[in-house]
Amino acid sequence: MNKSELIDAIADSADISKAAAGRALDAAVDAVKKALKKGDMVTLVGFGSFYVGKRAARTGRNPRTGASIKIKAAKVPKFRAGKGLKDAIN
Repeated sequence: MNKSELIDAIADSADISKAAAGRALDAAVDAVKKALKKGDMVTLVGFGSFYVGKRAARTGRNPRTGASIKIKAAKVPKFRAGKGLKDAIN
């Protein structure tokens, strides 16, 4: 499912226009991004949790030249599925 299909599903389910559903989806995604940027966890009960994980600095290898390169530490977004989502797909 891509973004436009998700917007269609939201519009049909909530009985609102596709434009309003698109704005609502964009607002929800922006709110999650802002919370993660601050380091907060976003928990949707029955669905799951979005949180920020840390990836340590490490040494990698350039596949073209074989030379070693240093990869900096980074913060990465992660998602942990909740019980309701796990039960829905099993």
